[in-house]
Amino acid sequence: MDYGLIGEKLSHSYSKPIHALIGDYDYKIQNLAPEELEGFLKTADFKGINVTIPYKKAVMPFCHSLSETAERLGNVNTIVKTKDGRLHGDNTDYYGFAYMANEAGISFENEDVLIIGTGGAAQTAEAVALDGGAARVTKLSRKGPVNYENFYDLCGGAGLIINASPVGMYPDTEKSPLELKRFNNLRGVLDLIYNPLYTRLLQEAKELGIKSANGLSMLAAQAKQAADIFFGQTLVPKFSIDQIVEKLTRDMVNIVLIGMPGSGKTTIGREFAALSGKAFVDTDELIENQTGQKPAEIIVYKGEAYFRDLEAEVIKKAGKEKGQIIATGGGAILREENRKNLRQNAFIVFIKRELDDLATDNRPLSADREKLESLYVTRLPIYEAMSDTILLSDDRPKVLAERLMDLFYAHRF
Repeated sequence: MDYGLIGEKLSHSYSKPIHALIGDYDYKIQNLAPEELEGFLKTADFKGINVTIPYKKAVMPFCHSLSETAERLGNVNTIVKTKDGRLHGDNTDYYGFAYMANEAGISFENEDVLIIGTGGAAQTAEAVALDGGAARVTKLSRKGPVNYENFYDLCGGAGLIINASPVGMYPDTEKSPLELKRFNNLRGVLDLIYNPLYTRLLQEAKELGIKSANGLSMLAAQAKQAADIFFGQTLVPKFSIDQIVEKLTRDMVNIVLIGMPGSGKTTIGREFAALSGKAFVDTDELIENQTGQKPAEIIVYKGEAYFRDLEAEVIKKAGKEKGQIIATGGGAILREENRKNLRQNAFIVFIKRELDDLATDNRPLSADREKLESLYVTRLPIYEAMSDTILLSDDRPKVLAERLMDLFYAHRF
């Protein structure tokens, strides 16, 4: 290959589509077992490669020269082969992380910074923070002087938190490294994870009104600089870094439809799927496929609590996927775990319909007017608080799907 990425497990890498948006050059993904690394570096015919986990340090002995940044950080994520076959190691993560912080509007000047992790990503974050004028930088680790037993006491006044660990990353998305509400002076959160788009840590930051960002902009920015290094010049990319992040986010995000039973979520979702080309799933249908029973039957014969447990498991799985349309049951938003699992990769749309127009057939929880009004009063504040936008269900499904498309592309991620 001329250009590409090497690492051990790369099935979920976004590097190939990112580089395709930067320029017209062949970029491939190469999985390497540890015992294959040396042979690849010594014999493979390549012009430039990116390096990711777990080889950023392992490639250094094979490099004939290192950039100042790579030497300082102690790891390499970009290698170019010179005409005489020598390998030059560089690091673009520094540029990527600095770009990420700047785009989020987060300054390090005079900040008390807490970094979660001690690996290469943490070293990069520390270097950028110190160069940006941080007053203090502390690393949180399992066995270090600041650890999970004492960090709230020692670092409760931190103004900026950076997650440079894999805690919260796919597939273990239900985890968060810490509770932000226990910090009394917090102004910013940067999470280097980009799968999912919104980790539990970032979700809490949003709830608390704290500036935050995921690692997708860092990934795109470091890729752009890597391409510049590959070709020995500043490239004019096909798409800007911001445009790449926006496009990738739209491709990755789920469009989650929430709303009262009978509001038209499934019908609108199917129309939108046909319009957008995205896959469509309905959580009630997933339950029916799994159990052989319709939700109404399960609720009548086994109770609502039993049904909600089934629903939570289905949502847990569906929420981890990307690039699909998810129509949810009316009560799916009642459990906090469901809200978090849906939010992690989502643009959430509240399908709002007048009570008199709601379909109630085969819906035991909203079978009469009194029950329906009670459900509406309970759920409306949750629908409104959880949604990114509201779509009034007052027209034909195809028209509403077109309106939803406009709302989706008008939204700024």
